[in-house]
Amino acid sequence: MASPEFKNGYKKGYAAGADSVEEGLPGWFGTFADMMTLLFAFFVLLAAISTMDPVKLQEMANSEGKSLGSKIKASGKAELEGEFEPIKNLAEMKKEIEETIEEMKKESPKGDPPIDIQTSSKGLIVNIKGDYAFPIGKASMKEELKGLLDEEIIPKIENSPFQVEVAGHSDSDRMPKKWRKNFATNWELSAARGASVVRYMIEKGIPAPRLLAAGYGPWAPHGLDSVKKANPMWNPLTLTWKDPVIAKKTGTEMPTVLSLNKTEKMKSLNRRIQITFLNPPHHGKGRSATSYEE
Repeated sequence: MASPEFKNGYKKGYAAGADSVEEGLPGWFGTFADMMTLLFAFFVLLAAISTMDPVKLQEMANSEGKSLGSKIKASGKAELEGEFEPIKNLAEMKKEIEETIEEMKKESPKGDPPIDIQTSSKGLIVNIKGDYAFPIGKASMKEELKGLLDEEIIPKIENSPFQVEVAGHSDSDRMPKKWRKNFATNWELSAARGASVVRYMIEKGIPAPRLLAAGYGPWAPHGLDSVKKANPMWNPLTLTWKDPVIAKKTGTEMPTVLSLNKTEKMKSLNRRIQITFLNPPHHGKGRSATSYEE
Protein backbone atom coordinates (compact mmCIF):
# COMPACT_ATOMS: atom_id res chain seq x y z
CA MET A 1 0.00 0.00 0.00
CA ALA A 2 1.37 3.44 -1.00
CA SER A 3 2.61 5.67 1.78
CA PRO A 4 1.14 9.14 2.44
CA GLU A 5 4.41 10.72 1.21
CA PHE A 6 4.11 8.90 -2.15
CA LYS A 7 0.50 9.98 -2.59
CA ASN A 8 1.33 13.60 -1.87
CA GLY A 9 4.25 13.52 -4.32
CA TYR A 10 2.06 11.95 -7.02
CA LYS A 11 -0.63 14.63 -6.61
CA LYS A 12 1.94 17.43 -6.81
CA GLY A 13 3.52 15.92 -9.94
CA TYR A 14 0.15 15.40 -11.64
CA ALA A 15 -0.89 19.00 -10.91
CA ALA A 16 2.40 20.36 -12.20
CA GLY A 17 2.10 18.27 -15.37
CA ALA A 18 -1.45 19.37 -16.07
CA ASP A 19 -0.49 23.01 -15.63
CA SER A 20 2.48 22.64 -17.99
CA VAL A 21 0.43 21.35 -20.96
CA GLU A 22 0.00 24.07 -23.66
CA GLU A 23 -3.41 24.70 -25.17
CA GLY A 24 -4.03 23.86 -28.86
CA LEU A 25 -2.54 21.20 -31.17
CA PRO A 26 1.13 20.21 -31.18
CA GLY A 27 3.35 22.12 -33.59
CA TRP A 28 4.03 19.13 -35.90
CA PHE A 29 0.31 18.65 -36.55
CA GLY A 30 0.08 21.66 -38.88
CA THR A 31 2.83 20.29 -41.12
CA PHE A 32 1.19 16.86 -41.13
CA ALA A 33 -2.19 18.35 -42.10
CA ASP A 34 -0.60 20.30 -44.99
CA MET A 35 1.06 17.15 -46.26
CA MET A 36 -2.20 15.16 -46.17
CA THR A 37 -4.03 17.97 -48.00
CA LEU A 38 -1.38 18.00 -50.74
CA LEU A 39 -1.58 14.22 -51.10
CA PHE A 40 -5.37 14.41 -51.41
CA ALA A 41 -5.10 17.12 -54.08
CA PHE A 42 -2.51 15.04 -55.96
CA PHE A 43 -4.74 11.96 -56.13
CA VAL A 44 -7.77 14.03 -57.16
CA LEU A 45 -5.70 15.49 -60.01
CA LEU A 46 -4.45 12.03 -60.96
CA ALA A 47 -8.00 10.70 -61.14
CA ALA A 48 -9.12 13.72 -63.19
CA ILE A 49 -6.50 13.25 -65.92
CA SER A 50 -6.62 9.45 -66.03
CA THR A 51 -8.50 7.56 -68.76
CA MET A 52 -10.81 4.81 -67.58
CA ASP A 53 -10.90 1.64 -69.64
CA PRO A 54 -14.50 0.39 -69.41
CA VAL A 55 -13.66 -3.01 -70.86
CA LYS A 56 -11.06 -3.79 -68.20
CA LEU A 57 -13.38 -2.58 -65.46
CA GLN A 58 -16.14 -4.86 -66.73
CA GLU A 59 -13.69 -7.76 -67.01
CA MET A 60 -12.92 -7.35 -63.32
CA ALA A 61 -16.62 -7.24 -62.51
CA ASN A 62 -17.25 -10.35 -64.59
CA SER A 63 -14.28 -12.36 -63.32
CA GLU A 64 -16.68 -14.81 -61.66
CA GLY A 65 -19.34 -14.58 -64.37
CA LYS A 66 -20.61 -17.35 -66.55
CA SER A 67 -19.39 -18.07 -70.07
CA LEU A 68 -21.51 -16.65 -72.91
CA GLY A 69 -22.46 -17.40 -76.47
CA SER A 70 -23.29 -20.82 -77.88
CA LYS A 71 -22.81 -23.39 -75.08
CA ILE A 72 -24.02 -26.72 -73.85
CA LYS A 73 -26.72 -26.48 -71.22
CA ALA A 74 -26.40 -28.25 -67.90
CA SER A 75 -28.94 -30.84 -69.06
CA GLY A 76 -26.51 -31.89 -71.77
CA LYS A 77 -28.72 -30.71 -74.63
CA ALA A 78 -27.22 -28.29 -77.13
CA GLU A 79 -28.93 -24.96 -77.59
CA LEU A 80 -30.77 -24.48 -80.82
CA GLU A 81 -29.05 -22.40 -83.45
CA GLY A 82 -29.58 -18.70 -82.80
CA GLU A 83 -30.55 -19.18 -79.14
CA PHE A 84 -27.67 -17.32 -77.55
CA GLU A 85 -27.54 -15.49 -74.29
CA PRO A 86 -27.29 -11.76 -74.98
CA ILE A 87 -23.92 -10.09 -74.69
CA LYS A 88 -24.55 -7.64 -71.87
CA ASN A 89 -21.31 -5.66 -71.64
CA LEU A 90 -18.03 -4.95 -73.41
CA ALA A 91 -16.03 -7.41 -71.31
CA GLU A 92 -18.27 -10.24 -72.47
CA MET A 93 -17.95 -9.04 -76.06
CA LYS A 94 -14.15 -9.03 -75.70
CA LYS A 95 -14.20 -12.62 -74.46
CA GLU A 96 -16.37 -13.70 -77.39
CA ILE A 97 -14.07 -12.09 -79.97
CA GLU A 98 -10.93 -13.45 -78.30
CA GLU A 99 -12.37 -16.94 -78.69
CA THR A 100 -13.03 -16.20 -82.36
CA ILE A 101 -9.44 -15.03 -82.86
CA GLU A 102 -8.07 -18.20 -81.25
CA GLU A 103 -10.16 -20.32 -83.63
CA MET A 104 -8.85 -18.29 -86.59
CA LYS A 105 -5.26 -18.84 -85.47
CA LYS A 106 -5.81 -22.60 -85.56
CA GLU A 107 -7.32 -22.42 -89.05
CA SER A 108 -4.64 -20.09 -90.47
CA PRO A 109 -1.46 -21.82 -91.76
CA LYS A 110 0.69 -18.99 -90.39
CA GLY A 111 -1.37 -18.50 -87.25
CA ASP A 112 -1.97 -14.90 -88.30
CA PRO A 113 -5.69 -14.03 -88.06
CA PRO A 114 -7.03 -11.09 -90.09
CA ILE A 115 -8.40 -9.37 -86.98
CA ASP A 116 -7.10 -8.14 -83.64
CA ILE A 117 -8.71 -6.30 -80.75
CA GLN A 118 -7.82 -3.48 -78.41
CA THR A 119 -9.61 -1.49 -75.71
CA SER A 120 -9.90 2.21 -75.03
CA SER A 121 -12.13 4.64 -73.16
CA LYS A 122 -14.24 4.73 -76.33
CA GLY A 123 -15.01 1.01 -76.19
CA LEU A 124 -13.91 -2.31 -77.67
CA ILE A 125 -12.11 -1.99 -81.00
CA VAL A 126 -11.89 -4.73 -83.64
CA ASN A 127 -9.27 -4.10 -86.33
CA ILE A 128 -9.70 -5.90 -89.66
CA LYS A 129 -6.71 -5.82 -91.98
CA GLY A 130 -7.42 -3.66 -95.00
CA ASP A 131 -5.50 -5.89 -97.44
CA TYR A 132 -7.79 -8.74 -96.34
CA ALA A 133 -10.91 -6.59 -96.64
CA PHE A 134 -10.52 -4.45 -99.80
CA PRO A 135 -8.69 -4.45 -103.13
CA ILE A 136 -5.92 -1.85 -103.26
CA GLY A 137 -7.29 1.63 -103.94
CA LYS A 138 -10.93 0.50 -103.93
CA ALA A 139 -13.89 0.61 -101.54
CA SER A 140 -15.62 -2.52 -102.84
CA MET A 141 -15.54 -5.27 -100.21
CA LYS A 142 -13.74 -8.58 -100.78
CA GLU A 143 -15.70 -11.80 -100.33
CA GLU A 144 -13.42 -12.67 -97.39
CA LEU A 145 -14.59 -9.58 -95.52
CA LYS A 146 -18.24 -10.31 -96.27
CA GLY A 147 -17.80 -13.83 -94.90
CA LEU A 148 -16.15 -12.52 -91.73
CA LEU A 149 -18.94 -10.01 -91.19
CA ASP A 150 -21.68 -12.60 -91.84
CA GLU A 151 -20.21 -15.29 -89.58
CA GLU A 152 -18.66 -13.35 -86.72
CA ILE A 153 -19.28 -9.61 -86.54
CA ILE A 154 -22.93 -9.13 -87.53
CA PRO A 155 -24.26 -11.90 -85.21
CA LYS A 156 -22.42 -10.27 -82.30
CA ILE A 157 -23.90 -6.87 -83.14
CA GLU A 158 -27.39 -8.40 -83.32
CA ASN A 159 -26.86 -10.12 -79.99
CA SER A 160 -25.65 -7.02 -78.11
CA PRO A 161 -27.04 -3.59 -77.16
CA PHE A 162 -24.11 -1.45 -78.34
CA GLN A 163 -23.95 1.25 -80.94
CA VAL A 164 -21.19 0.49 -83.45
CA GLU A 165 -18.78 2.79 -85.27
CA VAL A 166 -17.26 1.52 -88.51
CA ALA A 167 -14.21 3.53 -89.55
CA GLY A 168 -11.91 3.30 -92.54
CA HIS A 169 -8.18 4.02 -92.20
CA SER A 170 -5.33 4.40 -94.66
CA ASP A 171 -1.56 4.59 -94.79
CA SER A 172 0.28 7.90 -95.29
CA ASP A 173 1.22 7.35 -98.95
CA ARG A 174 -0.12 9.94 -101.36
CA MET A 175 -3.00 8.73 -103.48
CA PRO A 176 -1.64 7.55 -106.89
CA LYS A 177 -2.73 9.68 -109.82
CA LYS A 178 -4.57 6.80 -111.54
CA TRP A 179 -6.91 6.43 -108.53
CA ARG A 180 -7.65 10.11 -107.96
CA LYS A 181 -10.61 10.15 -110.31
CA ASN A 182 -12.45 8.02 -107.71
CA PHE A 183 -10.77 9.16 -104.49
CA ALA A 184 -8.87 12.44 -104.48
CA THR A 185 -7.14 11.68 -101.17
CA ASN A 186 -6.91 9.01 -98.49
CA TRP A 187 -9.70 10.82 -96.65
CA GLU A 188 -12.21 9.96 -99.37
CA LEU A 189 -10.98 6.37 -99.67
CA SER A 190 -11.11 5.67 -95.92
CA ALA A 191 -14.57 7.24 -95.56
CA ALA A 192 -15.90 5.27 -98.55
CA ARG A 193 -14.63 2.02 -97.06
CA GLY A 194 -16.30 2.74 -93.72
CA ALA A 195 -19.56 3.61 -95.47
CA SER A 196 -19.33 0.48 -97.63
CA VAL A 197 -19.21 -1.77 -94.57
CA VAL A 198 -22.05 0.14 -92.86
CA ARG A 199 -24.23 -0.19 -95.96
CA TYR A 200 -23.57 -3.94 -96.05
CA MET A 201 -24.51 -4.30 -92.38
CA ILE A 202 -27.76 -2.42 -92.96
CA GLU A 203 -28.58 -4.71 -95.89
CA LYS A 204 -28.06 -7.65 -93.53
CA GLY A 205 -30.62 -6.28 -91.09
CA ILE A 206 -28.71 -4.16 -88.58
CA PRO A 207 -30.86 -1.07 -87.75
CA ALA A 208 -29.27 2.03 -89.28
CA PRO A 209 -29.47 4.12 -86.06
CA ARG A 210 -27.09 1.67 -84.38
CA LEU A 211 -24.32 2.34 -86.91
CA LEU A 212 -21.89 5.18 -87.47
CA ALA A 213 -19.61 5.49 -90.51
CA ALA A 214 -16.30 7.35 -90.31
CA GLY A 215 -13.07 7.89 -92.20
CA TYR A 216 -9.81 8.77 -90.45
CA GLY A 217 -7.47 8.86 -93.45
CA PRO A 218 -3.84 8.37 -92.33
CA TRP A 219 -4.27 10.27 -89.07
CA ALA A 220 -5.00 7.40 -86.68
CA PRO A 221 -2.39 4.74 -87.57
CA HIS A 222 -2.14 1.43 -85.77
CA GLY A 223 -0.14 1.99 -82.57
CA LEU A 224 -0.99 5.67 -82.14
CA ASP A 225 -2.60 5.05 -78.74
CA SER A 226 0.77 3.89 -77.40
CA VAL A 227 2.35 7.07 -78.73
CA LYS A 228 -0.23 9.24 -76.99
CA LYS A 229 0.38 7.47 -73.68
CA ALA A 230 4.13 7.95 -74.04
CA ASN A 231 3.80 11.63 -74.86
CA PRO A 232 0.96 13.63 -73.27
CA MET A 233 2.10 16.66 -75.31
CA TRP A 234 1.17 14.98 -78.59
CA ASN A 235 -0.61 17.39 -80.90
CA PRO A 236 -3.03 15.81 -83.42
CA LEU A 237 -3.01 18.99 -85.51
CA THR A 238 0.60 18.55 -86.63
CA LEU A 239 2.46 15.87 -88.53
CA THR A 240 5.70 16.28 -86.61
CA TRP A 241 6.23 17.13 -82.98
CA LYS A 242 8.84 16.68 -80.31
CA ASP A 243 8.73 16.34 -76.56
CA PRO A 244 11.78 18.41 -75.49
CA VAL A 245 12.11 16.64 -72.14
CA ILE A 246 12.13 13.13 -73.59
CA ALA A 247 14.22 14.22 -76.56
CA LYS A 248 16.83 15.64 -74.20
CA LYS A 249 17.00 12.38 -72.26
CA THR A 250 17.04 9.99 -75.21
CA GLY A 251 18.47 12.13 -77.97
CA THR A 252 15.64 11.15 -80.32
CA GLU A 253 12.28 12.54 -81.33
CA MET A 254 9.14 10.80 -80.24
CA PRO A 255 7.24 8.78 -82.90
CA THR A 256 5.02 10.62 -85.37
CA VAL A 257 2.23 9.63 -87.71
CA LEU A 258 4.80 9.32 -90.47
CA SER A 259 7.07 7.13 -88.37
CA LEU A 260 4.20 4.68 -87.92
CA ASN A 261 4.12 4.24 -91.71
CA LYS A 262 7.82 3.54 -92.30
CA THR A 263 7.58 -0.09 -93.41
CA GLU A 264 5.23 -2.00 -95.69
CA LYS A 265 4.08 -4.08 -92.71
CA MET A 266 3.13 -0.90 -90.82
CA LYS A 267 1.29 0.44 -93.85
CA SER A 268 -0.61 -2.84 -94.20
CA LEU A 269 -1.75 -2.59 -90.57
CA ASN A 270 -2.86 1.00 -91.15
CA ARG A 271 -5.00 0.17 -94.21
CA ARG A 272 -7.67 -1.30 -91.98
CA ILE A 273 -11.34 -1.28 -91.11
CA GLN A 274 -11.97 -0.52 -87.45
CA ILE A 275 -15.22 -1.66 -85.84
CA THR A 276 -15.78 -0.17 -82.39
CA PHE A 277 -18.43 -1.42 -79.99
CA LEU A 278 -19.00 1.88 -78.24
CA ASN A 279 -19.00 2.33 -74.49
CA PRO A 280 -22.60 3.47 -73.68
CA PRO A 281 -21.54 7.06 -72.72
CA HIS A 282 -20.29 7.41 -76.33
CA HIS A 283 -23.66 6.40 -77.80
CA GLY A 284 -25.62 8.93 -79.79
CA LYS A 285 -27.22 11.73 -77.78
CA GLY A 286 -30.62 10.79 -76.44
CA ARG A 287 -30.23 7.09 -77.17
CA SER A 288 -30.05 4.34 -74.63
CA ALA A 289 -28.12 1.14 -75.21
CA THR A 290 -31.30 -0.72 -76.15
CA SER A 291 -33.42 1.83 -78.02
CA TYR A 292 -32.50 0.94 -81.59
CA GLU A 293 -35.52 -1.05 -82.72
CA GLU A 294 -37.12 0.50 -85.74
